[in-house]
Amino acid sequence: MTQDASDVVLVGGPYDGTVIGSDDRAVVELERDGLIHRYVKTTKQREQDGRSYAAFNYDGEIDPDGSKPGIETPDGGHHTPLNRA
Repeated sequence: MTQDASDVVLVGGPYDGTVIGSDDRAVVELERDGLIHRYVKTTKQREQDGRSYAAFNYDGEIDPDGSKPGIETPDGGHHTPLNRA
């Protein structure tokens, strides 16, 4: 069965309401402002513009370069203070 190129709707996060093609993936990752925003497939459907789409819920953002200073240390996840001017 061939699916329409736009087969899912993103729910939550910066791309809320965006309709895209999933290429049958369970996770969709989109880059915005240097961060990767992850959406995960659900069993739910959402109506939009008179059509029913599979819903992918927002799962958060990740930094492709790893954590930033002041967030976590690599030796156990302890928080370190931010340097603020």
